[in-house]
Amino acid sequence: MEFAQVVRARRMVRNYDPDRPVPPDLVERLLDHAVRAPSAGFSQGWGFLVLETAADTARFWSATSPDPGAGGRWLTGMRRAPLIVVPHANRSAYLDRYAEPDKGWTDRDESRWPVPYWHVDAGFAALLILLTAVDEGLGACFFGIPPERVSAYRDEFGVPDEFSPIGALTIGYRAPDHRSASLKRGRRPLDQVVHRGQWG
Repeated sequence: MEFAQVVRARRMVRNYDPDRPVPPDLVERLLDHAVRAPSAGFSQGWGFLVLETAADTARFWSATSPDPGAGGRWLTGMRRAPLIVVPHANRSAYLDRYAEPDKGWTDRDESRWPVPYWHVDAGFAALLILLTAVDEGLGACFFGIPPERVSAYRDEFGVPDEFSPIGALTIGYRAPDHRSASLKRGRRPLDQVVHRGQWG
């Protein structure tokens, strides 16, 4: 598929065929593309939890949304995904990297960072997974883990303190689902969001 087609075809998929697992070679390709994302100072401070078995994905949903009836139709479809990938950001990897001699911020002061690039870079990696899924004929959806459930998620999967989940990705073969009501808003035209030379 041409890159422009991949970009235009990408959307958040919220229903999957539970009887079609993602082949191992495709899982590896998703992850290989993820780690090709840019990262500040080539810090590569990300980590990915990959859940491929029905038992592991059930543990994820139990830890992150313990009420089986919560979330309505969209969450019911999401729970059918045969693959979940949880990208994590590691702030310490960036602070350590920028304390090295070629960067020289030995104080490890977070105020030097205009934005937390550890989150930005993990987001870049997640986007590459989303785009690779489209290119491979899969569907995927990025969504957040409720803040009040992050501790339960960490405990369930033994996630070290220095790694923070930035969200999670369901991945699988698409099943019929309903278009998001949010799409009625329409895509904002470029002339509303792009400012050339000066803002206003």
